[in-house]
Amino acid sequence: MFTSLLLPVVLAAAPFKVSPVPGGVVRVPVPGPRAAYHGERVLVRKVPRGWEAVVGIPLSAKPGRDTLDAEGTAVPFTIKAKRYPEQRVTLKDGRRVNPSPEDEARIAREGALSRPAWAAWPEGFEPTLKFLRPTPGALTASFGMRRVFNGEPRSPHSGLDIKAAAGQVVRAPAAGVVVLTGDFFFSGNAVYLAHGEGVVSLFAHLSKVLVKEGQVLKAGEPLGRVGMTGRATGPHLHWSLSLNNARVDPRLFL
Repeated sequence: MFTSLLLPVVLAAAPFKVSPVPGGVVRVPVPGPRAAYHGERVLVRKVPRGWEAVVGIPLSAKPGRDTLDAEGTAVPFTIKAKRYPEQRVTLKDGRRVNPSPEDEARIAREGALSRPAWAAWPEGFEPTLKFLRPTPGALTASFGMRRVFNGEPRSPHSGLDIKAAAGQVVRAPAAGVVVLTGDFFFSGNAVYLAHGEGVVSLFAHLSKVLVKEGQVLKAGEPLGRVGMTGRATGPHLHWSLSLNNARVDPRLFL
């Protein structure tokens, strides 16, 4: 047993807000530079007192005790409960709520494309974990909202929506490499940007994509323009942020 984990540990200041809830992020002291959470490799960094894992907690996680696998050691941490508000949306296009068989086949193909993007771990990229807002505007739908489309419950909102004028420039909130672009059934025109060590952003509903796969971006460089493609009721940017393949609240990193 890694007994030192039971002692008080002072960690260096983090450029993000710790929130040990579903959809949040925790910092966990670990005995070495490698760790995994439910089979997904986790970002681990050096701190003055040793090593710490920065762990994204999926929205599906249950409150209570959970563990990391850190080089064969089970390292415990606790997830607290959080209840997110409900959002009801009316869509004119019923297919965006109940896709046809052809749409379902397309969604399955797109899922096969996006899964590797969410797990991207490009060599040579170390995330800053401090992000710029990708475009100006008011927040119109908060992360984690339990969504009801046309009266039918659907999966929680896995990103942050920013209301903005159509055509407004969307910029990289941090450096990264473009790992996937495309026109997706739900996300519309979208860009997946891998920031390094399992940290990945998705920018969805774009009117135009301005980058290509494999392109390396610096923080603040343009990657697209705001639109309302895919499942959207008006022009806005949907920004999802993922750590260890778990979607987390981007506001924790702003």
